[in-house]
Amino acid sequence: MSLTPTPADKFSFGLWTLGWEAQDPFGGPTRPRLDTVEAIHGLADAGAWGITFHDDDVFPFGASDAERDKAISDLKGACTDTGLVVEMVTTNLFSHPVFKDGGFTSNDRGVRRFALRKVLRNIDLAAELGATTFVMWGGREGAEYDSAKDINAALERYREAVNLLGDYVTDKGYDIKFAIEPKPNEPRGDILLPTVGHALAFINSLERPELVGLNPETGHEQMAGLNFTAGIAQALYHDKLFHIDLNGQRGIKYDQDLVFGHGDLHNAFSLVDLLEHGSPNGGPAYDGPRHFDYKPSRTEDSKGVWESVRANMQMYLLLKERAAAFRADPEVQEALQEAKVLELGQTTLGEGESYDDLLADRGSFEDFNADAYFGGNGFGFVRLQQLASEHLLGARG
Repeated sequence: MSLTPTPADKFSFGLWTLGWEAQDPFGGPTRPRLDTVEAIHGLADAGAWGITFHDDDVFPFGASDAERDKAISDLKGACTDTGLVVEMVTTNLFSHPVFKDGGFTSNDRGVRRFALRKVLRNIDLAAELGATTFVMWGGREGAEYDSAKDINAALERYREAVNLLGDYVTDKGYDIKFAIEPKPNEPRGDILLPTVGHALAFINSLERPELVGLNPETGHEQMAGLNFTAGIAQALYHDKLFHIDLNGQRGIKYDQDLVFGHGDLHNAFSLVDLLEHGSPNGGPAYDGPRHFDYKPSRTEDSKGVWESVRANMQMYLLLKERAAAFRADPEVQEALQEAKVLELGQTTLGEGESYDDLLADRGSFEDFNADAYFGGNGFGFVRLQQLASEHLLGARG
């Protein structure tokens, strides 16, 4: 397998990633702003397929119509010249002071209306550029103090906003779906819809749930101490994995946004295995963009930025190669069988079996030997994990 990225890999990058000026709460920028056209050409040269952006990444907040049109024209021209696609667009409802208490769920009604207008304008732009996914990260939709936010009312306002956006794209005939990006905290102390599970429950409350799915991010789920691969498997199970953000995270701490695979490597391996092949018992795989939402380390200069771009794609391709070898290994298949992973794909009840039939089956309870599991009937999970580790390290295949 080649480790050189091609458009078929569907690797995409947010313009805010490589364009990050490397400021943090304790220090200012360490790199200059990267021009949009330069970023697009550089990504194309590196082998990327697509780009994504917030509105404020391309033209500054409060830009005049002329400034906005010029920036959009430059972006379109660069995409035409390079062949890169705009696969997703999102809106910045978190940087400007007006959004210090959120956009859709601000306690200030005027701010909520302003946020909706900003998003609607950006949906029109997404449709103009051919983007089919519109991501919503509610980074400021939350609170630091329990008494400061009526959560019931906030969720109602969130729902009202997303329902309106669903009506808008439907009435306009836009080929656009929405993807909610969960995050537990940072920059707010607590953020609404903090995990995949919270977002799934919220989506089920919407008037057009078919238009709304998920954009889970590696570091966001891991910040909450959750297993990203398991979260993605659940999103796939519900047919709600509309987009994905890949990066690296090392445990429960601030959002590190490391290069993909530069955090929990075992989890990155299992994730790529799932995305590429689906579950062992035949669950769905993922055919959408492999989108990198990371930040080149603050210690890097401009050369390091492009090294990090290439590192993301190479890490994915390396893990894809290792996952393919893992799946094709007969010893792995034998270990999956012995671990009863494949047996989990069998229904617990037989075809046509009722609870009356189950209650009449003495072998399932009265004659079942539960004591045999003390000191026996192990599952062999350690062997299976060791085989995965050996493939990950290149010791097999």
